[in-house]
Amino acid sequence: MPQKNVTFDDIAKYSGFSKTTISRYFNRPESLTEEHRNTIRKALEELDYKENKTGRILAKGTSECVGILMPSSRNFYYQEILSEILSTYDTYGYKFMVFTSDGNAETETRYIQELLAYKVEGLMIFSHTLPSSYLAKLPVPSVGVEREDEFISSVNCDNYMGAVQAVSLLARHNCDIFIHVNTPTPTSTPAFQRITGFQDFCQEHHLKYEVQMRDMGARSENMRVQLSSLLENLERVYPDQKIGIFFSSDNTANEFLKLLIRKYHTLPDRYRLVGFDGSYLGQQAVYSISSIGQQIEKTAHEALRLLIHMIRDTRETGSVPAPVHKVIPPVLLRRETTELYNRKD
Repeated sequence: MPQKNVTFDDIAKYSGFSKTTISRYFNRPESLTEEHRNTIRKALEELDYKENKTGRILAKGTSECVGILMPSSRNFYYQEILSEILSTYDTYGYKFMVFTSDGNAETETRYIQELLAYKVEGLMIFSHTLPSSYLAKLPVPSVGVEREDEFISSVNCDNYMGAVQAVSLLARHNCDIFIHVNTPTPTSTPAFQRITGFQDFCQEHHLKYEVQMRDMGARSENMRVQLSSLLENLERVYPDQKIGIFFSSDNTANEFLKLLIRKYHTLPDRYRLVGFDGSYLGQQAVYSISSIGQQIEKTAHEALRLLIHMIRDTRETGSVPAPVHKVIPPVLLRRETTELYNRKD
C-alpha cells in the first residue's frame, strides 16, 4: 500500500504541539526553544515525514537560501566562520550557496548574478572587491563581514580596540621596538583600524614603532618571500633589541614564526608575536600564537541573524531596509608567542 502523506495535523497530534507551532518550526525555527525543536524533529523522524521542498518553494515564492561570497577558502578565518554559518541550518532553516573568487571583480559580478538567478533571498559578503554601493543596488539585502560597508549592513570586529590590546600586550613585555605588519589596506575597510589603533597607542605612550606594509599576495610562497625579507631587515637593523610584532592575521604570524624556528630552532626570547583573528591555526602552531580573537562563532551568528531580519523586512515592505552596523568586541588571547618564557622582563 502506498504510504499516506504526513500532514501538519498529524505532526501536531503526535508531538503534542499546535499546528501553528509546527508551522513555526518550518518557517521560523529560531522562534522556538531548542527543546521544542528537538521534540518536533524527533516526531518527524518517527513519522517518517518527507517534506516537499519544491512545492513549498513554489507555494511561498521564497527559496530559503542565502548566497555567500568569499575571497578565498584557504584562509583559516574564512574556513572557520564558514563552518559556523553552515552549522546553523537546524537553528534558522536557511541553506547556503558558497562561491570563492580570489578577489576578481568580473568573477564576483558573475557569481552574484548566478546567485540571484537561483533566487537567493540575501547575500553575505566577505570579499572586499565589489563596493558596497554596487551591492546596495541589488534586489536582495546584503550583510558584509569585515569589509567596506558604507551602503550595506555589516558585522565587524572592533579592529581599533583589537590593535590597542595587541600592542598593550607587547608593551607589557618591555619590547624595544614595535612593528605592525599589514597588507596595503584601504582606509574604508575595518581592518585599517588595526593600523590606526597601533599607531595611536605607540604615539600616546612614546614607543618606537614601524608599520610594515607588504603585499603578501594570494599564495603562501609570496608571503614567505615577503616575511623572509622582513626578518632579514629586522635582524640587521635591530640586532640586540627585543622586538614586538603585531601581525594583521594569525596566518601571517604563523609563517613568520616558522621562519624564526628554521633559523633558531626555537622561538627566540627577544621576539614577541601577536596575531589577529584567534583562529584554530593559532592554537595549533608549533608555539601557540597570542592573538586578538574576533569571536568567530558570535560574528557568524550575528551576521546571519541580521541578514534574516533584513530578509523578512524586505518581504514585508518590498524594499531592502536601511543599513545596520554591528560591532563585536575583540578578546585578547595570551599564548606562547608572548608568554613562553613567562618571566618579568
